[in-house]
Amino acid sequence: MLVSTLLLITITASGAALTYLVFIEKPLMWRLAAGSIIGSVMFASAAFAAACLIGFGTVTIIASLAIAMLPLLLLMRRDVRDSFRNNINKARGKLEGANFAKLGNFAYYAFFFLLFWFFFARAMFEMKDGIYTGGSQNLGDLPFHLGAIFSFTDGNNFPPQNPSWSGAKFTYPFFADFLTACFVKLGAGVKDALFTQNVAWAFSLLVILERFVARLTQSKLAGRIAPALLIFSGGLGFVWFARDFWESGFGIWHFLTHLPRDYTIGDHFRWGNSMVVLFMTQRSLLLGMPLTILVLGFLWKIFASEKIAADGDAKFFTLSPFHFSPFLIGLLAGTLPLIHLHSLVVLFVVAAFCFVLRPEKWREWIMFGIGVCVIAVPQLVWALSGSATETTKFFEWHFGWDKGDTNVFWFWIKNTGLVIPMLIAGIYIVFLTHRRKDTEKEKIKDQRSKISPLLLFYLPFIFLFIVSNTAKLAPWEWDNIKILIYWFVGSLPLIAFALAWLWERKGLFKVIAATCFVFLILAGALDVWRTVSAQINTRVFDADAMKVANEIKRKTAPNALILNAPTYNSAVVLSGRRSLMRYSGHLSSHGIDYGPRENDVRRIYQGGGVADILLRKYDIDYVLISPEERDSMRANDAFFAKYPVVAEASQYRVYKIKN
Repeated sequence: MLVSTLLLITITASGAALTYLVFIEKPLMWRLAAGSIIGSVMFASAAFAAACLIGFGTVTIIASLAIAMLPLLLLMRRDVRDSFRNNINKARGKLEGANFAKLGNFAYYAFFFLLFWFFFARAMFEMKDGIYTGGSQNLGDLPFHLGAIFSFTDGNNFPPQNPSWSGAKFTYPFFADFLTACFVKLGAGVKDALFTQNVAWAFSLLVILERFVARLTQSKLAGRIAPALLIFSGGLGFVWFARDFWESGFGIWHFLTHLPRDYTIGDHFRWGNSMVVLFMTQRSLLLGMPLTILVLGFLWKIFASEKIAADGDAKFFTLSPFHFSPFLIGLLAGTLPLIHLHSLVVLFVVAAFCFVLRPEKWREWIMFGIGVCVIAVPQLVWALSGSATETTKFFEWHFGWDKGDTNVFWFWIKNTGLVIPMLIAGIYIVFLTHRRKDTEKEKIKDQRSKISPLLLFYLPFIFLFIVSNTAKLAPWEWDNIKILIYWFVGSLPLIAFALAWLWERKGLFKVIAATCFVFLILAGALDVWRTVSAQINTRVFDADAMKVANEIKRKTAPNALILNAPTYNSAVVLSGRRSLMRYSGHLSSHGIDYGPRENDVRRIYQGGGVADILLRKYDIDYVLISPEERDSMRANDAFFAKYPVVAEASQYRVYKIKN
């Protein structure tokens, strides 16, 4: 873990230095959080470009790390050094002199840091009999990410080809996994690299979201509330929990330590807790979301008619008559196609609405758009050319998201609980507050607008919610959650503001605020607790799969093509070698028509003359036969006995097809 930690510190310092180009009045903790994300993006971008050009070796990665550290040279500027010293002094002042407020601040961040530590430690862990996961929804996603990582570290997969579908470009946003591969190449263990990155990105998300909500609502309390609502998101699952507890006959502690199921995802629920169904399983979102919120915060600055130069944003670079800082933020946003493409779609929608609603800021919007296009367009062109994905499968009219036969109104109440009622309350409170200021002729940011800028800024998020409930934006309708989660994030300022407004009143209002807060997080907290308390121990790879994977690494070429059953946890995943095809669930969700190839795989395993023809057709180098192939593919061991065995472990055998 030492190597991973040192690398994270290095890239965080570099990213934090870069924040002084655009953001001046920001606290040190925010800079470190943003630096963790920006530094990760810079390092991954430099290393990926170098790897595609000259190969993925240790020297290449070290050189890329040196390039990513160049922003540290900004500290040579006197004004940057002064700002940095000011940040240090303010941070030191917050630590000096213990009092209740400072203790509360420390406890807040310490709680979430420890939560992330214990939660992500369950994403992947090893025992004597194999590799395990403690996430209820991570069984298929963990091997997918490991397959991507090992394809870089051991398969020399540059330019990246899809390790799960040979012959096609790897179009899944892979930067998070590629960055893990960089850490592994420099000596970190894959488990440690995954863990340290996940914890760092999750904590960065916490800090960036807190500041974002506090800025939009002008309420520090709302800023503190919002991350908890995201991290413990859920619906009415606590009602089902109460029923299960009542029927179990066990004591409360015994039941809490032996929870029978999740209470935000399953037969009755589809929304899912963000930590359980998104941040552990979809690492791309864990990196993409804090980056997106960071950009959204900058768009809000422009939208809310704040002068950019007033906050020092254009202090270092000004291209008259255009401000240069929107261009820099646009460059950062432009990296999203290879990080998390759905996040880029969200930013596109938000920026389009902002342009329409605040056209007088056209210079800033154009500079931002140019910055995005400079980076994003080449990435999109590269990703879409040579892809096996059928783009027509990514849009279809589909009402009610994943509601099934459930009434759509009950579906959303059941899945999100008090989210929508509190959102409506927040909209009403913000509207009345803004109207009262206007009536009292207090100075507001945009005298021409009779509607609060916060409510106008929320319009694109309403649009995202409506679209996600009327159309299917991915081959699998549940994947609309990658857009819907941003509707939720956009709603958090209003929900948190409503809770803060109630709490700051007296008497019964405080009780209502506390009760609503508990109901909003209870179901999600149960699912997070189920993971943290190690109640789930699911084996993903057995010890024999790990052994034969190591043998494959030693005895086959990095670019070897291996035939295996289309399952999520084939031993080939751990070898870094390409598969003719892997898990059909992943392939279908990526818009790949896998049916004909799956039939050919089945025919090969059953043997006979047609098997020899198909082996030559697909240019297969090796064939894996394991219990999975024998069970699901009815593998004909006698047919493959004519080929030499190059790797073997218990019931696992790898046959060499080509001489």
